[in-house]
Amino acid sequence: MKNIIFASLFCLTAGAMAIPAMAQPGGGKARGPQPVIVVVAKKDNFVDSIEALGSLRANETVILTATVTETVTSVNFQDGQRVEKGDALIEMTSAEEAAELDAEQATVAEAKQQMERLLPLVKSGAASQSALDERRRNYDTARARLIGIQSRISDRLIVAPFSGIVGLRNTSVGTVLQPGMKITTLDDDTVMKLDFSVPSVFLPALEPGLEIAAESEAFGDRVFKGKIASVDSQIDPETRSIMARAIIPNDDLVLKPGLLMSVELLKNPRQVLVIPEESIVPLARKNYVFVISEAEGKATAARREVVIGARRQGEVEILSGIEEGEKIVTHGTMALSDGAAVTITATEENNEPLQELLNQNKPAAGNGKAP
Repeated sequence: MKNIIFASLFCLTAGAMAIPAMAQPGGGKARGPQPVIVVVAKKDNFVDSIEALGSLRANETVILTATVTETVTSVNFQDGQRVEKGDALIEMTSAEEAAELDAEQATVAEAKQQMERLLPLVKSGAASQSALDERRRNYDTARARLIGIQSRISDRLIVAPFSGIVGLRNTSVGTVLQPGMKITTLDDDTVMKLDFSVPSVFLPALEPGLEIAAESEAFGDRVFKGKIASVDSQIDPETRSIMARAIIPNDDLVLKPGLLMSVELLKNPRQVLVIPEESIVPLARKNYVFVISEAEGKATAARREVVIGARRQGEVEILSGIEEGEKIVTHGTMALSDGAAVTITATEENNEPLQELLNQNKPAAGNGKAP
């Protein structure tokens, strides 16, 4: 028990000694310049991000179905084929309607001739206006019947309402289609819609034109860029989230409807000072960094309070406290105190691995002088 108490007292004493060494200038006994690794503070593009999950939808999508009961006479597409607007995809039996069309076209032509013959007679007073009105009525009636027959024929011809890619076909020649029976799907996938829900606390950040970055496990690290097109008019009272829709170009046609994607909303783009996250030394409720000052061939580390902003992987935004171009200690802060002498062993530039940074000055490590 005595050994345990002694060990606890020793830890507390050591901790009490370690804290003032960092918190007070010149804490601890000087042991020569401390080796440190630094980074030059510089400005970089920075954005605030909001993460969400969403599902892709085609820009336009439709399920092609029959509206009449008729036999299929021709199938003019294959599974997964790209078609153009107006292409005839399915033809059904329409011989009876075609015969009626020929007969009605002849009726319309005859009614028109009868009406035109009567026009000069009415003008000369040889025929009454009521006779001309009757002929005009017969002509209009025949034209209406003709339009009705043409409509019935069009119901027996399934055409692509827009350009896109068809899905799997569910019918063959000889099939008797029934109203509502699914033939295939048609998707316009040149542009994709990404629908995702965002907590309502982020509502002020959602506005048309806001840039987003989307990824999917199906495509590895590939990032698809897009912009918010619209935001739903209602917040879900159960989840307290709101739906937003982004538009993503699909020029290479690799994205498919229904694909799950992770979404990162990029708001408030700006140019700010950014330093590695490991440079920050938290103390109580404040944050500090060690800034290197060089004069007369000597370098010293000055502890300086900073105000930090947003964070991203491995980096932090600095709102105030340091200036662009100043050298900030990234490795070696735990052994430093305010005003301590230092030697710069390496300068971090592109998040190099620690071992690579340590190897930067190895040839000159023997005597501390440049060869």
